Amino acid sequence: MSAPTMTPRGTRLVSLWMLCASVLTVPAFAQTAPASSASSMGDMSGMTMDAMPGMDMTHEKHDRHGAPPAKPAAPARATSAQPAAASSSTGDMSGMDMGAMSGMDTGGTPGMSGMKTSHGQHGAAAASSSSTPAAPALPPGPADPAAYLARLEAMPMTGMDMADDQRFGKVLINQLEWTHADGVSGQAWDAYAGYGSDSDKLVIRTEGDRAGGRVEAASVEVLWSHACATFWDSVAGVRHDFGIGPGRDWAAFGVQGLAPYGFNLEATGYVGAGGRTAARFKAEYELLITQRLILQPELETNLYGRSDPARRLGPGLSDASLGLRLRYEIRREFAPYVGVVWQRVFGGTAGFRRAESKSVFDRQIVAGVRVGF
Repeated sequence: MSAPTMTPRGTRLVSLWMLCASVLTVPAFAQTAPASSASSMGDMSGMTMDAMPGMDMTHEKHDRHGAPPAKPAAPARATSAQPAAASSSTGDMSGMDMGAMSGMDTGGTPGMSGMKTSHGQHGAAAASSSSTPAAPALPPGPADPAAYLARLEAMPMTGMDMADDQRFGKVLINQLEWTHADGVSGQAWDAYAGYGSDSDKLVIRTEGDRAGGRVEAASVEVLWSHACATFWDSVAGVRHDFGIGPGRDWAAFGVQGLAPYGFNLEATGYVGAGGRTAARFKAEYELLITQRLILQPELETNLYGRSDPARRLGPGLSDASLGLRLRYEIRREFAPYVGVVWQRVFGGTAGFRRAESKSVFDRQIVAGVRVGF
């Protein structure tokens, strides 16, 4: 059978149909090709191709004609040769400047997981590992701790001692004053001297009063002071009384120190010849009105175990005095003062006073100076 022949009119219809098909196919292909390219580059948003000199773009011609991109190879497992694999996987981007790809997201781009960038996690890890200093090695401990401590104790500690074993001296004339009571003027004193260390020292205490040109009652104590507690010293020594009547000697013992709230206390007991006993208690306080103006109240009492007519002293509470002195410290070592003192005798001592027609209560106006060195 012979092949059918086409008429000129049929030939023209076939040609027209092919032309229309080609016209309709080209726009459809043009619409699908960019979509394919966008899907393959969707994970590289923000990447500017002009800022990537040296990048091989020879496959661009095939992409424009719709050729599908090559299937990426599966990423290799993390081994010691991973840097070499990463280098081979980025061989087509050898001339690429990664500093200009700050906006590029390489998290979802196949074949670029091993690429080292200035903003990537691999670069941050490498920088942190290179900049972290190594921990210093600890020195070895002593093999024998006891011997090590012994060597430390034997080491000289020049300049580190507290100087509590140093010896020093001090003299304080707490009261050196003029007194006036009932038209009679007199003098009185109360002084302290010490030499030694903070723990042990030799102490001399003396006090007395003078009126009418003679010493009425006075005493001198020589004591050894030893620190027995914080702010407290125990004292032991001898005491000698002189003035009106025969002198008396006593063995002395007691305590002195700083009580809570800043009270200076002295409590001393005495034992004399013939079974005589006595006790003295003294307390004083310094109230700072200013740093230089100081009000000092003072209380002192004396007790005796038995009567001593030769010295006009009765048993029990013999006398008590309360003084109030206001001083101004021109210097810490020199301070003039004025004040008032109330004195009262009790019991048998008051009886001896009345027998001599003397008052049992006196109020004295005093003025003096406090000196220390």
